[in-house]
Amino acid sequence: MQNNEKIKLVATDLDGTFLKNDKSISKKNLDSLHLIGEKGIVRVAATGRNLNKTCEVIPREVPFDYIIFSSGAGVYDWQNNKLLFSRNISTDVVNNLSNYLSQNEWSFHLFRPVPDNHICWYFRGKNANPEFERYFEFHNSFAEPFPENERIDSEACQFLVILPNDPDLFEELKSIISKKFPGLKIVRTTSPLHTGYIWMEIFHEDVSKGNGVKILCRKKHIGNEYTLGIGNDYNDLDLLEFTRYSYLVENGPRELKHLFRTTMSNEDDAFAKSISKHL
Repeated sequence: MQNNEKIKLVATDLDGTFLKNDKSISKKNLDSLHLIGEKGIVRVAATGRNLNKTCEVIPREVPFDYIIFSSGAGVYDWQNNKLLFSRNISTDVVNNLSNYLSQNEWSFHLFRPVPDNHICWYFRGKNANPEFERYFEFHNSFAEPFPENERIDSEACQFLVILPNDPDLFEELKSIISKKFPGLKIVRTTSPLHTGYIWMEIFHEDVSKGNGVKILCRKKHIGNEYTLGIGNDYNDLDLLEFTRYSYLVENGPRELKHLFRTTMSNEDDAFAKSISKHL
């Protein structure tokens, strides 16, 4: 199906989509990234990783043009090393939501404002689960205890609450937080540690991968009818709902597959094969 002379921007998720399971980049995917750049197509990585963690898997020579990081909390000009956009949660909401979560013994991580959101505070409630501890082990060099009986004098990029694999529990807590704290975006993400836990990520309401792509489309004067997106999880929904040609990889959640075109798995060059249908 040759839909594609008009494709002007391609946005891809990283983990579970552009990257293989071992976090490497296949030759075919890298070659496709070079090819679309030669054709003048804007190349965007849209990831839940913060900018520091993105740099762990995307070397500087990999030719993306822009990075949408932390699920859209920041947009970065990869070629010119420049932060273009950031959106954080206000100081008052940070403190009020922190109080609610801690009083109800929900364990959470709270990340500093963009661009320093690789650094976080953590609160360990009575119901802390093994997934919380695993995450803490990976990030404890950048973490400090949440200050007791003190106000956080700062905005913050996001909250992370790790829940058991219980979609009803997620929806219940999401409903409570949404009613108590309007103006927030609450996103469900499958655990990248492949443990079955559900991650609840809480951002400012303007934050999404889709909004990050919209910002770049406005900057480059590109209509969404000229865009293509590839993703693998719930936090890619806004991206895939915005792009004109939207692909969900084979390894994505079964319940999302009827919503979008499907493509190969991330282990089978999903990025390259999706792009090839439009070149």
